[in-house]
Amino acid sequence: MENILRPLIVVGGSLALMLLVGWAVDRLLKRVDARHSETPLWGLLRRGRVPFQLVLCSAALRGSYDQAGILENHLTGIGQALTLVLIGSAAWLVIRIAVAVVESTYVRYAAAHRDPARVRRVRTQVTLIQRVVAAVIGVVAVAAMLLTFPTMRAAGASLLASAGILGIVAGVAAQSTLGNLFAGLQIAFGDMVRLGDTVVVDGEWGTVDEITLTFLTVRTWDERRITMPVSYFTSKPFENWSRGGAQMTGTVFFHVDHSAPVEEMREKLRDILRECPAWDGRDYGLAVTDTTPSTMEVRALVTAKDADDVWTVRVTVREQMVRWLTERHPHALPRVNTAEAILPPGSSSPGPSADGAVLRSSRYRVHEPPRTGRG
Repeated sequence: MENILRPLIVVGGSLALMLLVGWAVDRLLKRVDARHSETPLWGLLRRGRVPFQLVLCSAALRGSYDQAGILENHLTGIGQALTLVLIGSAAWLVIRIAVAVVESTYVRYAAAHRDPARVRRVRTQVTLIQRVVAAVIGVVAVAAMLLTFPTMRAAGASLLASAGILGIVAGVAAQSTLGNLFAGLQIAFGDMVRLGDTVVVDGEWGTVDEITLTFLTVRTWDERRITMPVSYFTSKPFENWSRGGAQMTGTVFFHVDHSAPVEEMREKLRDILRECPAWDGRDYGLAVTDTTPSTMEVRALVTAKDADDVWTVRVTVREQMVRWLTERHPHALPRVNTAEAILPPGSSSPGPSADGAVLRSSRYRVHEPPRTGRG
């Protein structure tokens, strides 16, 4: 009877006690979170309740298993397995706590600052810090697990002796990976590109969707994802439309006839922008920027708070202005003159025009050469 009750009391009691402690801590965090809703730290710490209970249970089993008297011939192997579980769950719990602290700090910073550019910069740094912390804790946990094996501890001296050679070999083999790693840190703390920035890379326009230590993802306007190594942004030029502020100025070009009413077009542009929600009201303008023998070029300037809105304003102005010209001033649209040209005084015969065409008038006609042969 003792062989049955003793393991149940030792193992079952330890597990029940640790589960009760974990439940009590979770309830306490929930109550504190309800009282201090302005601080998200307590709610974020509750995400670590699973690794916390796993740490408590594995620690309790590791400390009490020797007294349970179960599978005494395998005490070493079971103890080793429980130690590995304890180290892994502890690393998991530390990562969750670190992420909760960093995320809580970012939320409070974002609530206190209204500048979108600064908030995106801090968000990028926070994301990469979380990844670096998780990677470091993971490496330390794996190293601690390996050191629990006697053979690995015996081989520690030889590994340290050959660390220089291994470092050189690893550096040469992982040159690209290490380059991307340092480039990711440079992007995070150099404020070159941030999450949510509008960028143009290799002729593709999109928004930075994800930044890791090795790659960066750009979401294009048509919902495609372009994944690029972060070293690209430290070695090649690219356009960042959001750096220094998200406000933008857009242009719309029209090719119209020389008789187009420019002043009325300027007033119509003002009316269109007043009815366009995407226009931020900062500035607008319309001016003639170029002329050709058959048309003149009119440029409209519009402003918006970001790249998405400036696109909306441009297409709205282009559509409504062309419709207004078509309905109210059709003569202002580009035309191709097909009337017969009037020759200058003193001309005796039609000659070629500037583009090689033969000028014709009502007085002079070009006669076809006489036909030869039958017919």
